[in-house]
Amino acid sequence: MRPNYDETVKLLIFSDIHGDIPALQRLMAREADYYFCAGDLVNFARGLDATGEIMKPRADRLYVIPGNHESAANVGELCAKFGFHDFHGGRIQIGGFEVTGLGYSNPTPFDTPGEYSEDELETRLHAFDGLKPMISICHAPPFGTSLDRITNLKHAGSRAVREFLRREQPRYFFCGHIHEAAGAQDKLGETSAMNVGKKGYLLDLDQQTEWGQI
Repeated sequence: MRPNYDETVKLLIFSDIHGDIPALQRLMAREADYYFCAGDLVNFARGLDATGEIMKPRADRLYVIPGNHESAANVGELCAKFGFHDFHGGRIQIGGFEVTGLGYSNPTPFDTPGEYSEDELETRLHAFDGLKPMISICHAPPFGTSLDRITNLKHAGSRAVREFLRREQPRYFFCGHIHEAAGAQDKLGETSAMNVGKKGYLLDLDQQTEWGQI
């Protein structure tokens, strides 16, 4: 069933800035009602304050989850300093939807600070069971989809995230993490899914039957 809206609500979701300040400035220049960073603002948590200064004008409506290049503590400190919302494991109601967020990736070969085992991801994702209609935002993409394909055509996403999507079927799913798949879209059952990358994606909840544009 389509939720009722009193007015248009727009969510800007982006990920994997990795210290690209001009890219972040372009995103912050876009008008939206809510801004969601799906992780990896920088590399190995270096230079977070510089990104915080860029995002500060949107602080009251900006929600951040850690990627694999930031720890939960790093993001918590950033949010406390600049007035952002720490959304790691978080949940908020927007426009008739339950919007949920979970940071960190599944294990990588790079020993980055924000990694969970698949079992830990599965346990944390169960916190969102039964929420409908849902918009799910994670750093990690689901395994075996167009959202997690790396350059050698192999897949590097999370099996726990894939199982969560199969089980819960959120209306929308957004992720990052795999740079080669930035901008890729997929349809996973009833879920419209996208790897947003640093260009980001503007979701207009008043036009939810089609993908929006940024």
